Amino acid sequence: MRRIIALGLVLLAAGCAGTGDGSGLVPGQSTSADVEKAMGPSAEKRAGPAGETVLWFPRMPYGRVSYAARIGTDDRLIAIEQRLTREYLDQLKTGVSRESDVRDVLGPPYRIDPFPRMQRDAWTYQAQGIQPQLIIVQFSQDHILREAYMIEDPEYVQQQSSD
Repeated sequence: MRRIIALGLVLLAAGCAGTGDGSGLVPGQSTSADVEKAMGPSAEKRAGPAGETVLWFPRMPYGRVSYAARIGTDDRLIAIEQRLTREYLDQLKTGVSRESDVRDVLGPPYRIDPFPRMQRDAWTYQAQGIQPQLIIVQFSQDHILREAYMIEDPEYVQQQSSD
């Protein structure tokens, strides 16, 4: 019985590993290996400006954050940024930004939904403002951003009104 409990505790601890925000990491000192050890395996790696590599650590659906760990050409951490905010959403420009630009700014989406009749794809990100929100970006078939907005999460609003 003790072995089963011990095994359960080990599995529970392993399940919790890699869900952090990287708060123990030190820019200029921590390496990309340190980042992935502290935050878990990255969901995606993308090329950043000036030879940087950006490691993505989305914590959706329940964390409602997506961390971008910027790694310099020397394999050292530059910064960790929570990207699901109005500030980053406002960097995107309708009619100009492409899917790759959105992925560079917001990271991998939580969900992608095709809308064939509208000839659009919608990417959804679960974010956290004063209360839970959704970031929704829509692309036309030419992969250009056509709409980008942040709204209150209707599931959260519905849940609150039924309580």
